[in-house]
Amino acid sequence: MFSQGQVIFGVCFFIAFVIAMIFAYRKDLALHKIFYKGNYKVLIAFLLFIVILFVIKIFLKR
Repeated sequence: MFSQGQVIFGVCFFIAFVIAMIFAYRKDLALHKIFYKGNYKVLIAFLLFIVILFVIKIFLKR
């Protein structure tokens, strides 16, 4: 499916991307603590909404 060169490039790109994201996150950590307080609540609400949709789908299928 992929040549060996494409796989090597993909792995190297992924590793470089993850390292760049770690550095960028660490650099902006102080700003994240100020401006993004409570964002985990939004994530929990979104995941709960998805779970509710799946439960409704399962119950309406029967």
